[in-house]
Amino acid sequence: MLYRFPVALLHRQCYTPAMNPPPALSMRISEYVILMAMLMSLVALSIDSILPAMILIGEEFAVANANDIQYIVSFLFFGLTLGQLVSGPLSDTIGRKPVLYWGIAFFILGSLICAFSQNYTVMLAGRFLQGFGVAAPRILTVSITRDLFEGREMARMMSIIMGVFIFVPVVAPAIGQGILLIGNWHAIFAVLILWGVIGTAWAYRRLPETLPVQARRPFNVKSIGRASLEVMRHPISRGYTLCAGFVFACLIAFISTAAQIFQGYYELGERFPLFFAMGALSIGVASFTNSAIVRRFGMRAITHYALLAMLAIAVLTLVVNHLLQSDGFPLTLFMVFLVTSFFCCGLLFGNMNALAMEPMGHIAGVASAIIGTVSSLISLSIGTFIAQHYHDSPLPIVLGFAAISVISLLTQWRLRHEPLT
Repeated sequence: MLYRFPVALLHRQCYTPAMNPPPALSMRISEYVILMAMLMSLVALSIDSILPAMILIGEEFAVANANDIQYIVSFLFFGLTLGQLVSGPLSDTIGRKPVLYWGIAFFILGSLICAFSQNYTVMLAGRFLQGFGVAAPRILTVSITRDLFEGREMARMMSIIMGVFIFVPVVAPAIGQGILLIGNWHAIFAVLILWGVIGTAWAYRRLPETLPVQARRPFNVKSIGRASLEVMRHPISRGYTLCAGFVFACLIAFISTAAQIFQGYYELGERFPLFFAMGALSIGVASFTNSAIVRRFGMRAITHYALLAMLAIAVLTLVVNHLLQSDGFPLTLFMVFLVTSFFCCGLLFGNMNALAMEPMGHIAGVASAIIGTVSSLISLSIGTFIAQHYHDSPLPIVLGFAAISVISLLTQWRLRHEPLT
């Protein structure tokens, strides 16, 4: 039967037999999903809760160029990119849980540096450390899920986890805005530390080690190099890693400019979290939709049609804006574009990562790291490029979505005859 949230999430009897916990997992599927979503959401919470404060931080540190405040987001993504390259292979050597613990430790250190920073350079250094540390829970949620599930079941689990996780970005800007109403931006980092501590304690008590000793691989440059070559030589893993990087660049471009668009261009002020939440919620709805339909239609078909829809939405938005012949970019039109495009992204994220990981089950940790690192470098480069072209108009974001859709469709088209294994 089709999976529906939240009833099926809360009542185990609503799951199909395929959703019963695997032998290595002693907790209920519902608890596993929420725990994985909580750990993965550290990334989203670190990014989105600070968005309402970005302009204030820029003013406090006297950032001269308005677009330079975007580095508060991009430096965290840069640390996340490099951290994945360490966390994945190391987890294949010493196990998943020890790497999770040291990653959270780096994350807490970075949060403390940000909270007590006295200039913008120190703030960016702390954001880098936050990203480097949070790479561990980010990458391990994928590796642990791949340890326990495979094929379309893995895609389904990742969609459910992403669906639960996405509710954090929905409320994170509101949390940040609420903290600003009673305190200052420094207190936001105290909340991030608390979230990390709670998630780590829960994992310590309830999550088993999913990588048995006999399945572990030695940590050396040669083994990592061989695994990297294997990932990059496999057309499916390579192709969908590129696609994942392209699509995620859309999200980075939007997040980096969200404060400027909503608080600056549209002058929404404290209503910013509400409009941001609409887009984030759309991704969550799409993730749950994907978990219900992926078994029937398959990952490739859903990915293909979601990319086509994203391209059509961007082109239609540009045409309508041109026909309106207004002096600016109407808020209603931009929100329709954002919500529908993010729904397409929600269908793409879980499927593209699952497709890239599908042939790499025997080296899940390092493969997840390589795939995550390469896709993150692509998305960070392209997303930052698009965001830096922001100049008092959301038009570069819409154009970026259109261009990325075309590139992703062409990349996927070349993989149409490639087997998944």
